[in-house]
Amino acid sequence: MPSPKSRRPNERIKRKYLDFQRLALGRSDASISATAEALHRFEHYTSHRDFKRFHIEQAKGFRDHLAKAVNARTGEKLSAATVTSILTALKRFFAWLAMEPGYRRVLTPADADYFTPTARDTRTATARRDRPVPSLEQVRAVLERMPAETDIEKRDRALIAFLILTGARDGALVTFKLKHLDVAASRLEQDARDVATKRAKTFTTFFFPVGDDIKAIVAEWVRFLRTEKLWGENDPLFPATETGIDAAGGFHAVGLARQHWTSAGPVRKVVRAAFEAAGLPYANPHSFRNTLVQLAYKLQLPPEAFKAWSQNLGHEDALTTFTSYGTLPVHRQGEVMRGIGEGREIAEGEIKAAIATLAKLRR
Repeated sequence: MPSPKSRRPNERIKRKYLDFQRLALGRSDASISATAEALHRFEHYTSHRDFKRFHIEQAKGFRDHLAKAVNARTGEKLSAATVTSILTALKRFFAWLAMEPGYRRVLTPADADYFTPTARDTRTATARRDRPVPSLEQVRAVLERMPAETDIEKRDRALIAFLILTGARDGALVTFKLKHLDVAASRLEQDARDVATKRAKTFTTFFFPVGDDIKAIVAEWVRFLRTEKLWGENDPLFPATETGIDAAGGFHAVGLARQHWTSAGPVRKVVRAAFEAAGLPYANPHSFRNTLVQLAYKLQLPPEAFKAWSQNLGHEDALTTFTSYGTLPVHRQGEVMRGIGEGREIAEGEIKAAIATLAKLRR
């Protein structure tokens, strides 16, 4: 195995590439970590050979290696999504590397193409699958079954109510401060200067019409924080759990810490526990956004109203709402298709009207 000194050329160029990803392309920390992991896998396979000694046979061999590799935790073969992600990251890296001084003589952009995932893996990795999307009635049932006696129980219940009331992403939720929420105006400011919004986008969300009972849970939580806990504008809207040490020397929850969670992991745990306690299949926090789009369908909103609904989710293009979140559950797809078959034929004028509506949504 090469000495640490012989690995230095790779370390310098990897660091430069990861900085390029972060600073020039604005990639997220999660994306950069995935790229670093892909590079580590490839280097481990080549015994950390200098990238200047790259040969397409390494790429071919690595692809075969991935096809046989297993997940260290589960012992199962790597999924098509994982293989595709690793190869795509390496393809982008070597395409970039081929343009760097010192590497142009030994690499060409075409060399990177040998990391292209198979068409089969790409189709499998990107295929849309029916995932659990809770109905509004299920979310309400979960909230009705959740206790709200302790500070932590109050927070957890308000957290789920907030997710369906605003459609906020879990990554943003853990960064909201009290100042971002105006209950009286039914308004949430997703300000990218403070909030971890997707692609650092700043936008305003008005509460979705999911029921005064759900809004009341969030309003009571804010009142509790402001008047009983005496927290201020810059305190977290959903604080982390404060832990202490019990008599046996173990850690246990003692209340709320006056600080933000450091990741969205605890949010997913809260939602999972609440759905399990209600006897319902787990639906991750992000799926609440799908729930809201399904609600928009039920309301049969006109174009302008759907555009407002879409903007409320942080989408600049209403078609993003349709394509990314608007996929109908399989059972509903069947209901709609059966309804079409049992009804009359759709007139040519109705088809033109539907196309015109989509055009309006693009404006």
